[in-house]
Amino acid sequence: MVNLRSRVPGRHSASPFSRSLDVKMKNPDTKKTDDGCQFVVEHSSYYKEYLAEREEILRHKWIESQKLGYDIGFDRALMDWTLKYRDGWRASRRNSQPCVVSGGN
Repeated sequence: MVNLRSRVPGRHSASPFSRSLDVKMKNPDTKKTDDGCQFVVEHSSYYKEYLAEREEILRHKWIESQKLGYDIGFDRALMDWTLKYRDGWRASRRNSQPCVVSGGN
């Protein structure tokens, strides 16, 4: 079996968009004008869903790589997870998250 623990966490061959988003979110040298935008993105429900989904894909990548004995890569794990598990994962997240209803007053 391949020892994937020696790999640096969070390092993968993701799409250019996700890589640039990760770099922008972790860059402590962002300009002052970007602080408000960065805060909005970090606290956005879309970004939180992206991070949760990415964690599931990375978990799937690790499991499948262990089964096969070699690193399958992020792109293959992404496609495999999306085709096999994404719909069920999203449905279970929707069912487990509380629904927020605002008051009418």
